[in-house]
Amino acid sequence: MNYREAIDWLFGTQLFGIKLGLEGPRRLLRQYLAFPDHGVAVIHVAGTNGKGSTCAMMDSVARACGWRTGLFTSPHLIDFRERIRVSGVEIPEEEAAAGLTELRALCERLDPHPTFFEIVLALAMRWFRKCGCELIILETGMGGRFDATTAVPADVCALTPVSMDHMQYLGDTLEQIAAEKAGIFLAGVPAVSAPQLDIVRSVLLETANEVRTPLRFIEEPLAGYAIGLAGNHQAWNAALALAALDLAGLPLNCDSVRHGLVRVDWPGRFEIFPLGTVPGAAADVVLDGAHNPHAAGVLAETWRTVYPQRRAALVFSGVADKDIAGTLALLAPLAVSIHLCPVAGPRTLPTEDLAAALPPDAPPHREFPDFRSAFTAALATGAPVLVAGSLFLVGEARALLTGGLFQPSAQ
Repeated sequence: MNYREAIDWLFGTQLFGIKLGLEGPRRLLRQYLAFPDHGVAVIHVAGTNGKGSTCAMMDSVARACGWRTGLFTSPHLIDFRERIRVSGVEIPEEEAAAGLTELRALCERLDPHPTFFEIVLALAMRWFRKCGCELIILETGMGGRFDATTAVPADVCALTPVSMDHMQYLGDTLEQIAAEKAGIFLAGVPAVSAPQLDIVRSVLLETANEVRTPLRFIEEPLAGYAIGLAGNHQAWNAALALAALDLAGLPLNCDSVRHGLVRVDWPGRFEIFPLGTVPGAAADVVLDGAHNPHAAGVLAETWRTVYPQRRAALVFSGVADKDIAGTLALLAPLAVSIHLCPVAGPRTLPTEDLAAALPPDAPPHREFPDFRSAFTAALATGAPVLVAGSLFLVGEARALLTGGLFQPSAQ
């Protein structure tokens, strides 16, 4: 298969849905010879919010230490290859096509057929092995206990803040969700966690005690270093990232930490396109994939810090399995106007459902058939534009702003 054919086949496997469990991914990784070689350090990252930023910081600092890194994240914003990077470079199209061609032949012999996420993980792990990566950083796709990434033996486990999300898969209480996240803990494997709500902290401590996992919590944010990502919360993410790298045995020093943190790049998380960079904009355009109330609260705090005297023209969308009302309750006060639109994907919510989720005191809103028309109307207000509510929406926005070819994905 060429790259286009390979991607079409891969995205077609999303019809197999999401199947949480470790037997399938272990089988695929074993038969595809995709487990990491002996001596390769693996950091496994779970949590609800901040996983991507924390993983990006680990990757950037590790590279500044001179290590060859493999970074696996999801979902992608624009291009599928964003999910698989070696030392900051996306997997080449020809390598992705060759790997997916092999995987297709293997998957046709397996019953049940591997899922989209399992296939992408196998492709990534084989590429990391081929490239001789010394450190692999794996972001969980969903939960932890039965996420495909948990099939890869970890040397360090890290947990970002845990909150309500993916309730249809992980449980409808914070205790249940925390237990699923804590499912990445392994006997004797050190774990480090960001500060957590009391109930989450209790569940993590109980699980760590049962599994005999040495667990510690970050007690304070990192101070004294510039970070290339906006928001006070990033200092907490940086502290978690450095603690995990230290546990993995990286030779950290002030210069490598400073260089790595200032150069970290993670698009779509309070990413600012300044005035003059977006045609037709009379102010900044900000992209942020705040898709649940916890992330929306962090976004609101960051907005008020960066733009204390300005309200935004908010372009918003969301998908069916998220707390849309809770998210909008936190974002609506930032807005002078709200522009609602659907996202590209099967889980998109109709704009009338989005409108019904607005708080009673929300500013004026309008509904649009697509992102482009909503964004054009927001630009016309003259206010700073904030695109938020879904990573799928942010991906579409970023593709428009950077001239990329948007590859929408359901997973």
